[in-house]
Amino acid sequence: MSLTFEMDPPVDAQLRDGLCTLWADVTNAGGAIGFVPPVTPDAIRQDLLTHLVSVDAGRTRMLIGRDEHGAIAAGAFLVLNTHRLKRHWCSVYTVMVHPSLQGRGHGRDLMSATEKAARGMEGITALRLTCRGGLGLEQFYASCGYREVGRLPGAIKVADGELRDDVTLWMDLA
Repeated sequence: MSLTFEMDPPVDAQLRDGLCTLWADVTNAGGAIGFVPPVTPDAIRQDLLTHLVSVDAGRTRMLIGRDEHGAIAAGAFLVLNTHRLKRHWCSVYTVMVHPSLQGRGHGRDLMSATEKAARGMEGITALRLTCRGGLGLEQFYASCGYREVGRLPGAIKVADGELRDDVTLWMDLA
């Protein structure tokens, strides 16, 4: 099975609910996307709505992947810079693939679709991505063409006494 990727699909209740459920499912399976388990879709809804307001305003682009039944199975957000000196690159946020599909190359497909989408955006010459250290994500993103350019030790607190590095990765598109 392959995923079908779509940039900036129309936002309706089905898309919102699908993204909320995906985000919760990925988090509860150990995914490092802004929350720690356990979490419910309702707990995530406000963060998702913030992303969607930014999409509606044109400050963020949304990439989703659907499975063969049309269900939301993957997603990522590309946040454009508003500062005049940084408009040539954007940040990739909330990269997620449903846990039931992991280990089948869909994460790599999502990252490839993200890169392709960014290359199609006028003036974008690089991507910035951050990830939570300690989970092996740096190696995955390196295999997708990103290189580590910075690390803030212990900058992410996932629980009392449990700190993780905030890792910054970069991909040149030019």
